[in-house]
Amino acid sequence: MDAQTIIARRVAKELRSGDLVNLGIGIPTLVANYVPPDLKVFFQSENGLIGTGPIPEQGMAHPTLTDAGGRPISALPGASTFDSAMSFGLIRGGHVDVTVLGGLQVDAQGHLANWMIPGKMVPGMGGAMDLVSGAKRVIVAMQHAAKGKSKIVPRCSLPLTSARPVNLVVTDMAVIGFPDGRATLLETAPGVGIGEVMAVTDAELVVPDEVPEMKI
Repeated sequence: MDAQTIIARRVAKELRSGDLVNLGIGIPTLVANYVPPDLKVFFQSENGLIGTGPIPEQGMAHPTLTDAGGRPISALPGASTFDSAMSFGLIRGGHVDVTVLGGLQVDAQGHLANWMIPGKMVPGMGGAMDLVSGAKRVIVAMQHAAKGKSKIVPRCSLPLTSARPVNLVVTDMAVIGFPDGRATLLETAPGVGIGEVMAVTDAELVVPDEVPEMKI
């Protein structure tokens, strides 16, 4: 199982029936593929759609049906479309239960940086600032390290997405939460030891006496 699949499968287990969920660009979009069919989750795209489904199979994408990043999406029966004002009203009004976002860095207090790579032309933060500030629960789905550098850092060197800390980080190596405002190792990925996680994590992690393995 590849790193992205591990992350997406584990994040999907955080969702509950009735949740209104926004999925960010990249790994987060994969989460919709692993939601059990008996779980009634409503996925929102901030460009104006509630009721997105799994990523369309090859050849089945519709050119006018995309997520906020321009990637093809599907719409389930009963889906609704609306304008950006309504969409951001839902987000800023606190009606989104869970948002799942990618990340460039998360620091030891749970602050997220996910919208600017120095020297790179990237689209910008999109709705991330609103989502981190407005969603009831924020989950970051990202690989633990990139180009040999930890993405779990003592302090973000990139601009913060929001002053609000996230609730949970799921990587290909671990699940990290922030009880009491400190990064805490909650689970390790299958076959990954605590020592391996600590070796590739720059931030100081609180390690409980028992750290279970992810169930994916």
